[in-house]
Amino acid sequence: MATKSLKRTVRTAVAAGIAAAAIAIPAAPAMAAPVTIPGIGTFDVPDNLAIPTTFDVPQMPQVPGVQIPELNTGSIGDVAAPFSNGDRVADGALTKVGSPYVWGAAGPNAFDCSGLVYWAHQQAGLNVPRTSQAQAGGGIPVGYNDLRRGDVVLFYGGASHAGIYIGNGQIVHALNSSQPVKVDALGSLPFHSARRYA
Repeated sequence: MATKSLKRTVRTAVAAGIAAAAIAIPAAPAMAAPVTIPGIGTFDVPDNLAIPTTFDVPQMPQVPGVQIPELNTGSIGDVAAPFSNGDRVADGALTKVGSPYVWGAAGPNAFDCSGLVYWAHQQAGLNVPRTSQAQAGGGIPVGYNDLRRGDVVLFYGGASHAGIYIGNGQIVHALNSSQPVKVDALGSLPFHSARRYA
């Protein structure tokens, strides 16, 4: 009888020990498919591994004399075009300051007023009519206070003269045979209208 009781006690102790051992041994984590990094090795990755979706970028070191621009973190709509077609038109026309005025000429070495407008737009890959009157009838109408670089500005009655707005209240134009292509104040001539092709 004592032997049976002893055997029962041993069996109970062994079962309890096995249960305690099972509790003490942690279960191995479930593993996803191994990840191989070329040139480094293959690694087992637990299924529940948290992978960050954002990362901290360390601050760039300061280099004397070099400025690193701030990154624009806004939406794509917040990013202004660094160089527009209007800028290309205005800058193209400005390269011809000092070129001679020749009636009927449209570049590349001599210009009349509408010829300069026509040539500068071509350099930006844009088409405009050839004469100032036709230029006044095309494009998109623009108000005097809404001018942007590259807009075509027409002057005098009947839009008989054309120039290109270059910003800061100035135009570049080919006025007449006594003067080369030059920059003048927007208000130096009687304003007729303005059109935007860029």
